[in-house]
Amino acid sequence: MKKLLLGLFCLFLFSTAHAHELKPWKGGATPPLALKDTSGKIHKLEDYRGKVVMVQFWATWCPPCLKEMPAMQRLEKKMAGKPFAILAVNMGESEKDVSEFVNKMKINFTVLMDEEGNGVGAWKVFVAPSTFLIDPQGNVRYTLQGGAEWDEPVYVKAISELLPAK
Repeated sequence: MKKLLLGLFCLFLFSTAHAHELKPWKGGATPPLALKDTSGKIHKLEDYRGKVVMVQFWATWCPPCLKEMPAMQRLEKKMAGKPFAILAVNMGESEKDVSEFVNKMKINFTVLMDEEGNGVGAWKVFVAPSTFLIDPQGNVRYTLQGGAEWDEPVYVKAISELLPAK
């Protein structure tokens, strides 16, 4: 696990601090995702069918990850009442460290624990942060590597366009 995190950190150093555009997903079928949150409850991606889901891989040691957390909070607030969910997957840190961070940052969205790196491997994550937008049918539609101000109009529009029609 330490080698995986070291490799991700090295890739992080060479990635851009801010991503500029969502890229269409070309990775095939949506990878599986079933991880526990900081309270021990298992969350499966298929349980979120009917919603647009942001799956974001992050770590407390990643400056762009930390910088975008407030924007993710604001995005969640903007999307309140809509079928939208954020699943922030922590990459390999202890539950204690992540829980302390979540409490300190007052994060309200779902934080999942990937202590063994199973999600990182299945989703082929090489850069922190890495974000995937899933449509209501459970298909990955977009990906973004690097940090973003998720509450900016361009991202809110892209997410809104994925929402199911009323």
